[in-house]
Amino acid sequence: MTHTLLSFGHGFSAQALARVLLPQGYTIIGTTRSADGAAEVAETGVEAMLWPGTDMVPALDKATHLLISTAPGDDGDPVLAALKDEIAARAKQFEWVGYLSTTGVYGDHAGDWVDETTPLTPATKRGIARVKAEAAWADIPDLPLHIFRLAGIYGPGRGPFSKVRSGSARRIIKKGQVFSRTHVDDIAQVLAASIAKPNPGAVYNVCDNDPAPPEDVIGYAAELLGLPLPPAEDFETAEMTPMARSFYAESKKVRNDKIKDELGVRLIYPDYRSGLKALLAQEENA
Repeated sequence: MTHTLLSFGHGFSAQALARVLLPQGYTIIGTTRSADGAAEVAETGVEAMLWPGTDMVPALDKATHLLISTAPGDDGDPVLAALKDEIAARAKQFEWVGYLSTTGVYGDHAGDWVDETTPLTPATKRGIARVKAEAAWADIPDLPLHIFRLAGIYGPGRGPFSKVRSGSARRIIKKGQVFSRTHVDDIAQVLAASIAKPNPGAVYNVCDNDPAPPEDVIGYAAELLGLPLPPAEDFETAEMTPMARSFYAESKKVRNDKIKDELGVRLIYPDYRSGLKALLAQEENA
C-alpha cells in the first residue's frame, strides 16, 4: 500500500522524520511559506507546497498520514483555522495524525517531575496557545490523533557550539532551574515508532533521560571544544530579550517512560553529553 505523509510546516523535526520515512517508500508532501523554503524542501526528496496560498484539498485527498508542526498564532492553530472542515471530513481516511506540541503545556513545577498525566497549567502565552491547539485537534471526531510534547530541541546546526566559539555564549544561573531537551533524531524515531504502532488518543513526552541546568550544557560544550568556560551571569540581572527570559519562567523535569514502554524506543542520545559529542563529530567530519 502506498503511504503519503502530508507535513504542515515542514521544518527541522519534520525533515528528520522524512529522512526516516523516505527510505521506507513513503511519499511526503511538505508545506513551507516561501519559495526559497520550497526549493530547500524539494532538494531533500520531499514534494514541496507553498502554503498558505495553495489549494491543499488535492494533497489532503492523497494523504494517509498527517503531521502538524505549525505553531499556533493569535487566531489559534493555523491549519485548523484554514482547513478544519476538510480535515474533519476525511478523519477516517487517515491512518495516523501527529501533532507536535511542547512540554511548555505543563507550566512551572519548580524543578519537580512531570509526566503525560500531569495537569496542564502553562505559565507562558506560548504554552497556553499550545494547550488550546491540542484541545482543538482532539475535538475532531474520529481523527487518529497522537500528541507529542517536545522538550527543548537541538541537533545539526542547532547546538551551542557556534556561540561558544564566538564568545557570545553565557551561562545564565537561576537557582533550581532545570530543563529537559531532545535530539531531533530521537524525535524522528519516536514519530516513526508511533506511525508503525498507532494508538489514537495517545500523548507522548519526547525528551532524553537527563534533565539538566542550562549552564551545564553550555559548560560541557566549551569543555568539548577545549575553550574557556563562558562567563556566569545571574538571571535576575542578566540582559536578556523577553523571549529568552520567558524560557526561564518554567522549571521541570520531564519523564519519558511512555515512549520506551509503549513504543519500544531506545534513545539514540539519552543525554546531552552523548548528543553534543555526536554533533561535534558531525561538524568536524562535514
